[in-house]
Parts: sequence; structure tokens; C-alpha cells
Amino acid sequence: MTTPLLEVRGLKTVFHDLAGAWPAIDGVDLAIQPGEIVGLVGESGSGKSVTGFSLVQLIDPPGEVVAGDVLFKGEDLRQASEERLRSLRGDRIAMIFQDPLMTLNPVLSIGEQMSEAILEHRKCSRQEALTEAAKALSRVGIPSPETRLKQFPHEFSGGMRQRVAIATALLNAPDLIIADEPTTALDVTIQSQILFEVQKLSRETGTAVLWITHDLAVVAELADRVAVMYAGRIVETGTVDDVLSTPRHPYTLGLLGSSAATVAPGERLKQINGAAPSINARPSGCPFRTRCERALPVCAQIDPSPQARDDGHSYRCHNPVPEGIAP
Repeated sequence: MTTPLLEVRGLKTVFHDLAGAWPAIDGVDLAIQPGEIVGLVGESGSGKSVTGFSLVQLIDPPGEVVAGDVLFKGEDLRQASEERLRSLRGDRIAMIFQDPLMTLNPVLSIGEQMSEAILEHRKCSRQEALTEAAKALSRVGIPSPETRLKQFPHEFSGGMRQRVAIATALLNAPDLIIADEPTTALDVTIQSQILFEVQKLSRETGTAVLWITHDLAVVAELADRVAVMYAGRIVETGTVDDVLSTPRHPYTLGLLGSSAATVAPGERLKQINGAAPSINARPSGCPFRTRCERALPVCAQIDPSPQARDDGHSYRCHNPVPEGIAP
């Protein structure tokens, strides 16, 4: 194994209100190797998006990153100046937001915005930048890219705007892409094309990807490794094959059972009882215990520590799912 491109240790992000500071992210550890695609999965409210924003220091008040290290090529981004962060974002680190309107300026043409993303970090002419932008639009399935560069965001559909945001993130062949559910608004055909382009970029340039999603089918198709998140913590991690075929955490097993991709036609989905706790009402001990069919008395008292196997498959559970139980 090489030195991780991104290494996260003990990351904790809280949100403040009059009653106190509540942890949305509570001790996340994560490592991504160069050229590796890691899927970060979990239901809404698990902390996936907050993790992505925390990594690139884009948490605004009342949120605050209060602990942990975020090492990018050995440099701690938590200690970096705002100027240094601006030089990295959009160049060596690209972020694809779930809402493309967070990326696109409504008063500038697509060509102006995409060319500026290149000219800000690379020495070339504006025409060369526009040519690169047109190629990027073509890669994500936008027809007549030269014409589209002259148009404005409001002239695009929501799915087309998302494709523009994805194309912009790919422009400078970054070392790391953090993608926050970027294909949710896209149809299956375009989604497959985007996934292919991301995999191709990763193979050809060594770009690492953190793909944040709730869609296990996308993770199975795209990722090398998967990290399963619940209540602000990563509860299971390992290779995609290991985690999806032999899940050890009951929450992972529940996610797989509630996915249409893992259930035979005509069978009912296996629903996880209850709902994820809010950040100011998490139970003591294991946060999943109130929804878990395998909970033991110890689960209410002690938060389980990660248990790691030699193959890198780790999970946090006092009573893990026995190996051999299919999702």
C-alpha cells in the first residue's frame, strides 16, 4: 500500500444551538489511496454530506469542525490558510455538490464559468480553455457543446446543470474528487455514462474519488471500497465485494435488505425499523441499538470499538452478523 492521498483521523464536526454543541460527525477515520474510488453510504441524516463539506473546510456557522486531522498528501487542511484552500479547491481537490446551483453562477455563461475554472489554475489562452470545456461537456453527454458554452444556467434543465457541474469538476484532472450524490437527478443512461467517465479518469490519471451516495447499486458498480455511515460514525468498511457479500454490521445488512437491487423480483423489501436519531437525541452506547434486532444489554452501555480483520474489513458491533448470512 502507498501512503494515502487523503487520511482522516478522528474528525468531529458539531452544530451549535442555544442548548449546546451537537456532533453531526463524531470521530470519523478514513483513508483513500491514489486512484482509489471509495463509496460513502448511509441513509439521510447519517452525516455523509457533512463529512464531505468538512474535508474541504466548507462548514459554515453554526457548524464547526472541532477535532481531528484531514491530511491531503500529508498536509493538514485544518491548519491551511483560506488562500491555500482556495488554491487547492477546484484544482487538486474538486467538489461536486448535490445541488448544481451551488456551483453555477446564474449571471455568467457556462463557457465563462468553465474557462475560469481552468485559467485560475493553469496558464493557457481563453480559447484553449473553452476548447477543453467543450470536450468536458461532450464527455458527460451534453450535445452541441460549443453552442451550450454560450448559454446560461437557466437555459439548462436540472439534470443538464448537474452534468455541467460534473464536467467542471473533471476539467483539471484533480487528485481528489469529493462527489456528494451527483447523479441523483440523472436518468440511468446518463448516470452510467458519468460513472464510466469517473472510472476512466481514476484509472488514467490516478484521481481518487470519495463518492457519497445512498444508492448501493451505484457503489457496487463504481467503487473499490465502501464505508458505511450511521449517526455520524463509520460503522463498517472494506472492499465492495467483502462488505456487500458478507456484511458484518446489522445496519449494513439492513441497507442491503432494503435495496431493490438485492431482492428477488416479487419479494418484499426488508425495512429497517424506526428512523435515524437526530444529532441532539442519539442514544447511549451503540447509536443503532434502538433499531437493531441483534442488540444485547452491553449495546446500551458501551459504544463498540472497531474490529478489524487482516483483510482490512472492519466493523463496530458487539454482536456482528455471522459470516455466511446472505443479505
